[in-house]
Amino acid sequence: MKEYRLDHEQIHQEWNNALPPRLTIDPGDTVVFETRDAANRFYTKDSTHEDVLRRGPFKGHPLTGPVAVRGARPGDTLVVEILDVQPALDWGWTAIRPGRGLLPEADFAKPFLQIWDLGDKRHARMGNRVAVPIAPFPGVLGVALDEPGGHSTMPPRRAGGNMDIKQLVAGATLWLPVLVDGALFSAGDAHAAQGDGEVCVTAVEMMGRLTLRFGLQSGRRLAEPRLRTPAPPSHATNRGPHYATTAHGPDLFASSQQAVRYMIEHLVEERGLSREQAYVVCSVAVDLKISEIVDAPNWIVSAFLPESIFV
Repeated sequence: MKEYRLDHEQIHQEWNNALPPRLTIDPGDTVVFETRDAANRFYTKDSTHEDVLRRGPFKGHPLTGPVAVRGARPGDTLVVEILDVQPALDWGWTAIRPGRGLLPEADFAKPFLQIWDLGDKRHARMGNRVAVPIAPFPGVLGVALDEPGGHSTMPPRRAGGNMDIKQLVAGATLWLPVLVDGALFSAGDAHAAQGDGEVCVTAVEMMGRLTLRFGLQSGRRLAEPRLRTPAPPSHATNRGPHYATTAHGPDLFASSQQAVRYMIEHLVEERGLSREQAYVVCSVAVDLKISEIVDAPNWIVSAFLPESIFV
């Protein structure tokens, strides 16, 4: 079994099965991926709210790869063991971009940028008021599609991709359906912390270093990705009291919006945050849950805030 390294000096920003692999490995091999942040190194520690719009339109996540796995064929399953995930720098960022995310532009008409301090390697800190435990994971883990041409990295797909599953931390295992010869795996979009939902469309975004070991299950056909976690969901914040807001209705998306609006109200009124800071906290620390989906015509969405993040 060998270990390889892939730097982030060469990246790609679309899913395309015509891209040649940067590396070819055997099942059982390990690869250390250096990954760029979702803004492709645009922001610095000194960036401001105005820089959010200066960044321009989204061109795709900067991904490290592809990696071909010898012997992988359509109809097989690629096994990805996440051995380690670390921030590459001592800071990260979260941005609100009007018109993006769960809430519409009418809710947040101006851009906002939060720079997080990751210096103690244990928390993402918003000044001296909020400290979210770091639980790093890669937001994008996926293989090439069996469709020709280039495809956006933004939506998650049956081949994985931008799933933003925060439970894919070190110790987790991910199973991906292989759709093309070699699988052509890529990774990126590392997050230091995130709430279930990533509601403002960014988490604590960071430059990252991922250590992944690859296996292959020949002939095991999966329709979509599956995973096993090393600990209970939300393990980093699953302690102490939580405050929750709820919303009901026949539309889970609309109820999710309303539950987050109520949480923003709570954070402004009870914790003294600005509305923008509150929305950011919802994105990086609040977990959306479907509490009930059987009592028609209304379903319940709850937003859970771990109160342990306040210092």
